[in-house]
Amino acid sequence: MLLSDPGPARIIINRTDMEHSPAANKPVIDYREPPAPASSAITLRMVVFLAVFGLIIGWIGVQSYSALYQHVEVASVDGVDYYKVNLKAMSTFPFDQRYGTIDDVPKDYRALHGKKVILVGEMWAPQAASAEVENFDLVYSIAKCCFSGPPQIQHFIKSTSTKGALPFYGGPVRVKGQLSVEVVKDRDGKITSVYSLAVESLEPV
Repeated sequence: MLLSDPGPARIIINRTDMEHSPAANKPVIDYREPPAPASSAITLRMVVFLAVFGLIIGWIGVQSYSALYQHVEVASVDGVDYYKVNLKAMSTFPFDQRYGTIDDVPKDYRALHGKKVILVGEMWAPQAASAEVENFDLVYSIAKCCFSGPPQIQHFIKSTSTKGALPFYGGPVRVKGQLSVEVVKDRDGKITSVYSLAVESLEPV
């Protein structure tokens, strides 16, 4: 007697049994690191930005201090501190001849207001009628500031002797005195001076 072929065996799995199997209930573990919170990323960028900004500001400050140090130094004369200032550097800066204000004067030179200074320059007194003067303008170079274009008011240090008439010299002189830094105007509003000097002494260089 021949038996009929029943065909491939089929395995029937009960869904209920599959849902209750241990493997089906095993939790899935994600080993990837969670992304950093947005606030942490922003904070890091801010720290980097502030650090770079601080370095830039510090570098600018060092450069400014170095530039000033090249033009100003302190010297003691008879126990009194005098600031030896490079007159060309002190008087060479952009300044509106009509509307300029004290804020246009570099702050490092504004800080010299009321200080004792030593300046080297040339005496400018075109109206002088004798070999001695009580008032004159001190400039770093007559040829460069007075004959090379319109003169600038900040180039002239309005100088007045505190000890009477002083000899007039045609070459470079070393002048000691107390410096004033202020924008002075006449009755018509015209700027007449930025620097003035109460001269204590002068000598040829």
